[in-house]
Amino acid sequence: MPKMKTKKAVAARFKVTATGKLKHSHPGKRHLMTGKAPKRKRQLNKPAILSESMTKTYKRLMCVE
Repeated sequence: MPKMKTKKAVAARFKVTATGKLKHSHPGKRHLMTGKAPKRKRQLNKPAILSESMTKTYKRLMCVE
């Protein structure tokens, strides 16, 4: 059976941490920033950790185990 190919769209959006969690940046901070509150913009700058339920699926797509 051939090797499974990495889904590049998923690999570009997530980074695997040392403990095996997936880190990503928040969506919604590319444009239309003037209508968003300063607190919201500040919170969007911080990286987020993907939930446990979705981590297994995305790791499989990235060929990381």
